[in-house]
Amino acid sequence: MLGLPFSILPALIDENPLNQTDPLNLTRGLAIKKVEKVIDVMKSRLPKWICGADTVIAAENKIFGKPADREEASLMLKKLSGEQHKVFTSLALYNGNEKKIDCRSASCTVTFASLTNEEIEWYLSTNEWQGAAGAYRIQGLAACLITEINGSPSTVAGLPLHEFYAMLRDNGYPYGA
Repeated sequence: MLGLPFSILPALIDENPLNQTDPLNLTRGLAIKKVEKVIDVMKSRLPKWICGADTVIAAENKIFGKPADREEASLMLKKLSGEQHKVFTSLALYNGNEKKIDCRSASCTVTFASLTNEEIEWYLSTNEWQGAAGAYRIQGLAACLITEINGSPSTVAGLPLHEFYAMLRDNGYPYGA
């Protein structure tokens, strides 16, 4: 087990970017903060491995986190429509054997198709936008709205697999044990 389920972490951590202007620093800080919160909450029951992750979208010199409501999700999708944007995901891994946190990041560029208002309304009706940076999930129906990805799709999904594997390997994770 790598830690608490990801689904309960948003309730424990304020993910609001506030005045942060650097998406890489924001995701790194939030991924580490999530791991530190789990360490604090679990204390005596601390697992050997804890992983935290955070993803944001950067477009038009703004950071798009998770939309607060359907209206904000609609605005985000309208801004992404027909445009390129950057996706930043950071992972933080707590190694209980060494009592340290390793943090790594990945980014890629995503191009959205030009979306009609009807397409945006259809996507919003799926509720996939809820809890998703930039109001979309590539691992769901939003995949059909994307025309190009320059980089790893796993980065857009919120778990850059190459970086995750490298972190586990470099930290001596016991594969097969």
